[in-house]
Amino acid sequence: MKVCVVASALTLSSQGLYAPAHAETTRWTAAKAKSWYGQQRWLVGSNFLPSDAINQFEMWQADTFNPAEIDKEFGYAEGIGMNTMRIFLHDQLWQQDPEGFKTRINVVLDLAAKHHIKPMLVLFDSCWDPNPKLGTQHAPVPGVHNSGWVQSPGSAGLMDEASWGKYEAYVKGIVGAFAKDDRILAWDVWNEPDNRGGGNYDQLPEDVKTAQVAKLLPQVFAWTRAQNPVQPLTSGVWHNDDWSPKGRLNAVERVQIDQSDVISFHSYDWPEGLEERIKSLQPYGRPLIMTEYMARGNGSTFDSALPMARKYNVGVINWGFVLGKSQTNMPWDSWERPYTKAPPTLWFHDIFYPDGKPYRPAETQQIKAMTIEAEKAFKKK
Repeated sequence: MKVCVVASALTLSSQGLYAPAHAETTRWTAAKAKSWYGQQRWLVGSNFLPSDAINQFEMWQADTFNPAEIDKEFGYAEGIGMNTMRIFLHDQLWQQDPEGFKTRINVVLDLAAKHHIKPMLVLFDSCWDPNPKLGTQHAPVPGVHNSGWVQSPGSAGLMDEASWGKYEAYVKGIVGAFAKDDRILAWDVWNEPDNRGGGNYDQLPEDVKTAQVAKLLPQVFAWTRAQNPVQPLTSGVWHNDDWSPKGRLNAVERVQIDQSDVISFHSYDWPEGLEERIKSLQPYGRPLIMTEYMARGNGSTFDSALPMARKYNVGVINWGFVLGKSQTNMPWDSWERPYTKAPPTLWFHDIFYPDGKPYRPAETQQIKAMTIEAEKAFKKK
């Protein structure tokens, strides 16, 4: 029996929290989600941005698209047993060149398949620069974490509800093109949707942004699901301490939980906090994938998170892969005090130097050992 999502969407709409989705959608049952998850290997990967790109635009625009670099870095991932990557798209790339964008996505999917990697593709994102602009991107700000990352949509687009049809065209165009593509693991429809944005930018007030996202997010789920993708949909909760059915979820989190086929979440916590978050989500009875973790200076490390995730059968996708223009080896506080005189004592994110040398060999050895063990267990099933 299919579980219909429309009822909950209309209920929240009647309370003025967001407008009803334009298309009737059906969410996977928990049984179908579990069956899908049971066919996957233990999911281990990274959020991926090639080292020569500062943001989504530099990764995907024709002038800076670099499949040779992507191929090389996917090879680093394959070498330690990673089997997925979380990769961000952007709505303006569709508006700029829809056919070229699809072609480049297809190239990346071919490269990923070559390395036995099934990416999770992210459609929208609420973090960092709220004024995204196509074309040549600025150079990294010295000593600053993720100084060029851009939101999708930006503040102006989010506030202009009359223009939301272009986001519908983007979602339906991209998802429709790849809805039956078994090279893709899943669709993450919106990263940290109720994140105010961060950095030193002029961001929308938190309550205004949350209200706008709460109107648009269910429509994004509906547009995605209307393409009948064979891949599951998700959007990761990230900032609450208790996401359980009895927790105090805001309007956006409720949509994320109620409409995700598989539940994803972020945790940059110490292991005790990670375990609490996992346990708060288990009552929903759906597979769990941690789509962001690992911030060494914040207490989230491979040696603590990986065994915890394996214990609870949670997929894991850490933030940061190869040291590069994103500069995510710098900590979050670099926005307040840039590390221009000396690098941080400890890398915050990232695993490899650009030449493939591990930042900490013990970490890559652990990842490889655990993925080998997981592969053996999978083959015995």
